[in-house]
Amino acid sequence: MLDIQLLRNDIDAVSERLATRGYALDIAAFQQLEAARKTLQTRTQDLQARRNSLSKQIGMLKGKGEDASAVLAEVAALKEELDANEIRLDVLLKDFDAFVAIIPNLPQESVPLGKSEVDNVETMRWGTPRSYDFTVRDHVDLGEALGQLDFATAAKIAGARFSLMQGPLARLHRSIAQFMLDVHSEEHGYTEVYAPYLVNAASLFGTGQLPKFEEDLFKILRPDAEPLYLIPTAEVPVTNIVRGDILAWDTLPLKLVCHTPCFRSEAGSYGKDTRGMIRQHQFDKVELVQIVSAEKSNDAHEELTRHAEIILEKLELPYRRVALCTGDMGFSSAKTYDLEVWLPAQNTYREISSCSNFESFQARRMQARCRNEKNKTELVHTLNGSGLAVGRTLVAIMENYQNADGSITVPALLRPYLGGLEKITTRK
Repeated sequence: MLDIQLLRNDIDAVSERLATRGYALDIAAFQQLEAARKTLQTRTQDLQARRNSLSKQIGMLKGKGEDASAVLAEVAALKEELDANEIRLDVLLKDFDAFVAIIPNLPQESVPLGKSEVDNVETMRWGTPRSYDFTVRDHVDLGEALGQLDFATAAKIAGARFSLMQGPLARLHRSIAQFMLDVHSEEHGYTEVYAPYLVNAASLFGTGQLPKFEEDLFKILRPDAEPLYLIPTAEVPVTNIVRGDILAWDTLPLKLVCHTPCFRSEAGSYGKDTRGMIRQHQFDKVELVQIVSAEKSNDAHEELTRHAEIILEKLELPYRRVALCTGDMGFSSAKTYDLEVWLPAQNTYREISSCSNFESFQARRMQARCRNEKNKTELVHTLNGSGLAVGRTLVAIMENYQNADGSITVPALLRPYLGGLEKITTRK
């Protein structure tokens, strides 16, 4: 959530910056709300001052033994108007909150300007895509031919955009997540977290999914309690660990890693990536979250992104880093890097991680603060990124490590997780 003072003090500059990401700020609506607030608060202050003055008069009149009934009647009338104003102000402030809650974050000045993904800027590449002396197959054909990836049965069980894995391929999927957790916790200094897969609305508001993106969520209604939602990413429960807290300065940075399934309705994405495991309703992800002080967030963003890149390099998967333009960033992000892995069957790079700095945007929604070295409270900065998406990593391994006979070579660093298995072949 943006600082309301930014809107009050320089709304034209805020509107101009938001326009770079395709958001049209309704300046007239804000100014109407602001004018109503000022009028109401000024009237309330005048009434309070008048009531205080009259209260002194009542004391003086009673002290002299004079009749104070007229003054008492005026005080009663003032109280009635003050009570009504309090109700009106509460409604008005809720309108303010609703207005600000759907405004996206301001892009950092370093973010490239653009309207869509075509305007994103590639900043680096790592690795050289392998050359094949046979016709490459995509992960769907490979997995189905191995008898270990089954979309038809998954559709029977749950519907479209689900997958069923069996045997060594399912084990490889599990090992990828375990490998990532081990690297991030043992080499990169993250604390592993096990978090709920269901969260309340307050948690989703805190990280920016609600109220704007409710249609993208799976909502569970309960007759005697507030609704719960299946998490779209571990970002939600892990970042909300600090919601409402004031953290000690010496506890920062907090570096947390969490492996969870993720659940997304994929509203509005019909027809996109319907084949295979690229875009599903359920998938696994290892999420990196950092909670840092404001002056450290840009450095933390580079560090977190680098941690995700190291996973790709350890698995020897060619990738590139892309700086998202203003028009392609997520709602809460101030700056985002996407990591895109090479998929030979598509002959292109596809997103496998998105690493974002949200600055104080989420912290303001969550009221997540720290007490700085001067013993003053300030909002923390939050960051997260996929370290990595497990299913897409499996897809990348299958396609990049495929062999002419349809088998898949297991990357060397993953073999210990599979009991030394070097190659996945057809189940017998």
